[in-house]
Amino acid sequence: MVDLEQLSSKVRAFRDLHAGPGMLVMANAWDAASARRFEAAGFPAIATTSGGVAPTIGYADHEAAPVEEMLAAAERIVRSVPLPVTVDFEAGYQLPPAEIARRLIHIGAAGLNLEDTDHHGTLGLVPAEAQAERLAAVKVEAQALGVDLFLNARVDIFIRGEGDVYTQLEEGLQRARLYHEAGADCIYPISLSDPTAIRALVEAVEVVNVLVRRGGPISVAAAAQAGARRVTYASSIFRESMSLVDQIAAEIRAETPGV
Repeated sequence: MVDLEQLSSKVRAFRDLHAGPGMLVMANAWDAASARRFEAAGFPAIATTSGGVAPTIGYADHEAAPVEEMLAAAERIVRSVPLPVTVDFEAGYQLPPAEIARRLIHIGAAGLNLEDTDHHGTLGLVPAEAQAERLAAVKVEAQALGVDLFLNARVDIFIRGEGDVYTQLEEGLQRARLYHEAGADCIYPISLSDPTAIRALVEAVEVVNVLVRRGGPISVAAAAQAGARRVTYASSIFRESMSLVDQIAAEIRAETPGV
């Protein structure tokens, strides 16, 4: 049984990490072992990545895994560390807002990501107004349950690569403002790496989460200079780790020909 007072304390601590003075840097865990290693390295909070969790339990990303299995995996991560954990809940697995809030609180999550891609219908973007209503409902339902979950609203226009950069930024700003007004605590324009565009979003909504990766198009320092309050690594650390496993496996096979 989750202690709601303790969870609310974690949520407050997590929210404070977005207020400075420094930028919040979070590595994304895919299981309890990776979460514990990130805790040992000194990260103040943990984010999960569906792009790592889903393949770890045998499924593809983008809500191909049963929601019960994804929640069970997230709960193991939450239990494994004393830190606040925010859960990549993709687009919500077709659950109603009240159920999203209830289930995330039940596993002890301090926050969640919700993205605006329709994984089960058009495969395009959910209409901005409809997504804003959904975000608002999740916040209201969580607060009614006694925990003001930290809501990170993912804006997917930039990851889709449709239209020119100006069109993307215009729609991205519109969605960011709507989601912010709906109660989102942070806006996550995934795959946006242009510092000028990031600054425009920061000016519009203040608290912005930027995606970084080692050797990627924008560094942690550049994201901070652009005004981001938080950076995360999505599934990139998981993918690097799997590449290392591939390398080790290939080396072992090379050392044992014919076996």
